[in-house]
Amino acid sequence: MFNSRVVFIAFEEFDNLGIGYLSSVLSDAGYESHVIDVRKEKEEILKDLLKANPILVGFSIVYQFYISAFAGLIAYLRKGGVGCHFTAGGQYASLRVKELYTIIPELDSVVRFEGEFTLLELVKCICSGIDWNHLKSIAFKKDGNIILNSLRPLEKDLEIFPFPKRSPLKEYAFGKKFATLLAGRGCIHNCHYCNTKKFYAIPPGPVKRLREPEMVVKEMDWLYHKLDCSVFLFQDDDFPVRTNHNNEWINRFCNEIERKKLSGKIVWKVNCRPDEISYEIFSLMREKGLFQVFIGIEDGTDAGLKLLNKNMTVEDCLNGINTLKRLGIGFDFGFMLFQPESTFNTIKTNLNFLSHICSDGYSPVTFLKMLPFFETEVESKLRKEGRLTGEQGWLDYSFLDETLDRYYDFTEECFPDWLRSPDGLLNMSRWARNYVILYSFFYEPDHEVTIVSGKINKLISDGNNFLLNTMEELADHYESGYYSDGNHSEGLRKISEKIKNRHTFFKKQINNCLCQLFILCEGKRAVQYFT
Repeated sequence: MFNSRVVFIAFEEFDNLGIGYLSSVLSDAGYESHVIDVRKEKEEILKDLLKANPILVGFSIVYQFYISAFAGLIAYLRKGGVGCHFTAGGQYASLRVKELYTIIPELDSVVRFEGEFTLLELVKCICSGIDWNHLKSIAFKKDGNIILNSLRPLEKDLEIFPFPKRSPLKEYAFGKKFATLLAGRGCIHNCHYCNTKKFYAIPPGPVKRLREPEMVVKEMDWLYHKLDCSVFLFQDDDFPVRTNHNNEWINRFCNEIERKKLSGKIVWKVNCRPDEISYEIFSLMREKGLFQVFIGIEDGTDAGLKLLNKNMTVEDCLNGINTLKRLGIGFDFGFMLFQPESTFNTIKTNLNFLSHICSDGYSPVTFLKMLPFFETEVESKLRKEGRLTGEQGWLDYSFLDETLDRYYDFTEECFPDWLRSPDGLLNMSRWARNYVILYSFFYEPDHEVTIVSGKINKLISDGNNFLLNTMEELADHYESGYYSDGNHSEGLRKISEKIKNRHTFFKKQINNCLCQLFILCEGKRAVQYFT
């Protein structure tokens, strides 16, 4: 039998749905494929590829921040004797082809934008020894020039794709397995820090397309009955809570969950905008299993939201958050405390906003610095102003106030574990809150769980308030020039040490609560098993 193996090199954390759809289309056409996690040691990747002897290796280059890692790996694989066709795909590869070839000259081709059928045609050509240079949505280098072929239209009917191929499902919590899903593709919004709309706007066809809600539930039903999956995490940038037909899609979706008798057996999480949240619809969604929502807030001022082109107000955000709290639906959020135009005044105003929504401990506080993602309005503006610094793939910027740079740098030194480490307080707090919410869905809550839940809420509240108060205190000191003369390093050291001690304390207490919750859950599961 002819060699029909394809290998993808990508991030294999959770389900990689992009690779999953590519793999399922290839599989339906009779081609084998598997994924190698790009985070493996490059020596292991080389060994795996030499053993697999594929006809094509596809590199999933989505984000700019990993371009150097991919460049080093691909050069290493070529030197190591992997001579098959190398192609790349993903947002960065699609939007920055010329730049990509400058950094990674070893590539034979680039599959641009939605790649399911383009990749299939490419694989067929390579297997048959047929020239592939004519294929739509392919880019390649010839005689020193970058050739960009005409683009294939975006697929209007998403049901044409088979369900994505998946790795074995992993546990989410309490023995419940989880899977990721998509209800559609594209985004109609045009936030200035995001390149999603541009990615979908360049090829011909509608930017936003939705699957039929009945087909989405059919996939959930299949995963539930065939793979014992009961936790579903939707990856849509903007889940279709509200569409051109108002709430028709989500009503059909919820009705189908009821018709399939999945209500009470599954839970699910979505991403959406806070101004799309209404009590009536989200009450229905909660009844059918919605347990968690990620909302893109990004800024706590009307002026800041306007600058980001969010097309919503602070009042919209607060209304959405308060609705989720009333319904007992958990939420996480995105928030860019540090932005190119930030001042100490905007920082302190945004800290007050975060305190307003997080001081009660309902959700752990989080924030980050806006990054100049490629092909965004933010990147374009910073480039015009000459403010972009660093190497390609790691572009950054300084603030307009040099003192704000020093403030940011110090807070980055103090809070990285707290805010970004997998075993940091933010992540532990999220899981503790999620476990409590899931427990209430799958098991009958009792007095002991209520007590543990209250402890967790109090600890998250205390942690949030300590973090925000410390950030505000430091902002006041830096703005006043207190730390500008370099004579107060001992004071900064003491603050840093205090942050570490509080971080350790809160983590220990949250961990104790999680242990209590797991013990209570095991008891419940044992009762269910024997009855």
